[in-house]
Amino acid sequence: MNKNYSTPQEEFWASNFGDEYISRNKGEQLIASNTRLFAQIISRTRNVESIIEFGSNIGLNLHALQNLLPSATLSAIEINSKVCEQLQNDRELNLTEIFHGSILDITFRERERERERERERNTLFILPHQYDFVLIKGVLIHINPDTLHKVYENLYKASSRYICISEYYNPVPVTINYRGHEDRLFKRDFAGELMDKYPDLNLVDYGFIWKRDNNFPQDDTTWFLLEK
Repeated sequence: MNKNYSTPQEEFWASNFGDEYISRNKGEQLIASNTRLFAQIISRTRNVESIIEFGSNIGLNLHALQNLLPSATLSAIEINSKVCEQLQNDRELNLTEIFHGSILDITFRERERERERERERNTLFILPHQYDFVLIKGVLIHINPDTLHKVYENLYKASSRYICISEYYNPVPVTINYRGHEDRLFKRDFAGELMDKYPDLNLVDYGFIWKRDNNFPQDDTTWFLLEK
């Protein structure tokens, strides 16, 4: 995998900080909360047979989706090598594909010339097909704002039908100090920007999960389900 990342945010998550994130974010309670969240979201979809998560970490969201849609194929994109190793060794999670790389470094089969050009520089990996349900949760907030347009493009092109975004929401872009680090957490209207960029996307549903929920807390997550 190419280690010459284009943004400091990618370096941040591929390094020791990304390793340490694993120990802070795991456990059955998180899977239970995710299952409750995705049960609500998946109930608004139809015929989801393939799922890919952009920035999966150790797969807590994919575990929940596997519980809800056991026949669907699951794929993951993850930048951190230790996380990818853990995903590969997770015998309870039936992953069809694990892509080790940045969600900025994706190309698609129809971009043949660019794919060959970029392959020589070893910067891209190829998504072999589209997926019914493309998920990104708690990841866009950590993307360099100057590169969000590329992530939006990759989310859109990877999806054959649904895109699910679950992030911190703010009506205008703001930057928040993240565990003592500057320029590592950004809030904005990600779903609105994606819909503005691709007018054929329709809002199916949206909701909010509070960190003080009595049974199934999330970290103040606002989610949006979009459909092509």
